[in-house]
Order: sequence, then C-alpha cells, then structure tokens
Amino acid sequence: MSEETQSGHPVKTTTHAFEAEVLNSDLPVLVDYWAEWCGPCMMMMPALEAVAAEYAGRLKVVKINVDEEGDLGARYHIRGIPTLMLFKNGNIEETRVGAISKSQIIAMIDSKL
Repeated sequence: MSEETQSGHPVKTTTHAFEAEVLNSDLPVLVDYWAEWCGPCMMMMPALEAVAAEYAGRLKVVKINVDEEGDLGARYHIRGIPTLMLFKNGNIEETRVGAISKSQIIAMIDSKL
C-alpha cells in the first residue's frame, strides 16, 4: 500500500499506473476523473479529501486528470467531469457524473462496501 493511501490522501495516478493502483487494488477504489479548469471538480476536492481520510485503510481515492490522461478518459467513456467511479475487485460498481456532496459520495461508497 502506498504512503499516500495509508495517510488517507487522494492519490494522483497515470494511465501507466492505473492497473496497479486501481484494477489490482486490494481495497475498493473511488476514482475521480477531473481537470484543473473544472469548477465543480475543484468544489468537490475538499469532500474527496475528507472521504479519503475517513475511509483510510478501507478505501483508496485516486484522482485522474483527464487533460493529462486522455487515454483513461477515452477507455472509460468519460463524457463529463467530474465523474466518480467506484471500482471493486477491478470492476466498476457505480458511476456518478457531476458534482455531488460529501454525503452523496459516502452513500455511494457505503452501498457498495
């Protein structure tokens, strides 16, 4: 487990590391597809950081900048951001498009853990 995961912070990943960080993770993974210019993405950042801290050791939060990692955005058919995908055992369990609140993120996670 990476140092960032143990400390409960979101982990930025790349196309190259996606398989190891997300698909082969022992923990469920909440993936945030975002971009720096996206206002709603920036508004969700504190909620995602709080969720990463609260679920440390039970869930990994991974951030993917779609401007830098376009291949991943295309692979998972990301049409709007922010998009959250919850992966469990390498499979997508749930997807949400658009900004959602911390309580909605927690409900999404808790329904699948």
